[in-house]
Amino acid sequence: MSEPNLINRDEEHLRLLTIFFYVCAAMAALFACFPIFHLGLGLVMALKPDVFGLGNNQPPQFLGWFFVAFSSAIIFAGWVYAAVLAWAGRCLGRHKHYTFCLVAACMACLFMPFGTVLGIFSILVLVRPSVKSLFEPGTKSAVSP
Repeated sequence: MSEPNLINRDEEHLRLLTIFFYVCAAMAALFACFPIFHLGLGLVMALKPDVFGLGNNQPPQFLGWFFVAFSSAIIFAGWVYAAVLAWAGRCLGRHKHYTFCLVAACMACLFMPFGTVLGIFSILVLVRPSVKSLFEPGTKSAVSP
């Protein structure tokens, strides 16, 4: 295969991976919002326990704060994970931060099943010597980022 075709193929793969990283990041951010129900329930349990109408059999207030803390931590971790995936997509598109992109591809494998497929294909593309050379400083790509 000639050198220009190889570079164009690699750049096309990186462009597709960029799009898929953005899509996977959006899905991860959306799924990270699911515990918002538990956050609201915890706030109600902690601040207004009489809403449930259980009389003296109210759940303890610390249980509500536990719900708030745990769900907030999960939401925050999910949004950070989504931000890492989105930043990796941006770096892939600009052919910068090779090591970060490789680590983010490994992290993407945690988001089953979509992230696993994305992570495996990303690793397969990123370990190619021709792709690695695109990330080196001073390398001009055929397609401007």
